[in-house]
Amino acid sequence: MDVRSIEAKAPVVEHNGTVPVWWMIESREFKDITDGGFLELVNEFEVPGGGLVDPHSHPTHEFYYVMSGKGIMTIDGEDRQISQGDLVYIPPDTVHSLRPVSDHAPIHCFCFAIGVKGSGPINYTTH
Repeated sequence: MDVRSIEAKAPVVEHNGTVPVWWMIESREFKDITDGGFLELVNEFEVPGGGLVDPHSHPTHEFYYVMSGKGIMTIDGEDRQISQGDLVYIPPDTVHSLRPVSDHAPIHCFCFAIGVKGSGPINYTTH
């Protein structure tokens, strides 16, 4: 499971020394596996305490960035706790789900996905 924590990254000062940047994925690091892909979606979501993102898969490279809260990410049967500042990579066609660690507190994430070249439209309301 590919989970990268901002806490493990040292900032690099960029843009003529004006902005600290924490590289979660290096420039062109995912070029080979996403070549020919396209930006499929960008969204923000929250799973309420006691809730669950139903196990599902789709033909995208998906990335969850945890903005607040803690959860258990399950990818291809492997569980891992994630929390604020973590970036999770989910490979195409891999079953994944997410649930908060608490019944009383949500986990809030930013999500973006890169579609796989040649894949058709996806109905996210049923997938």
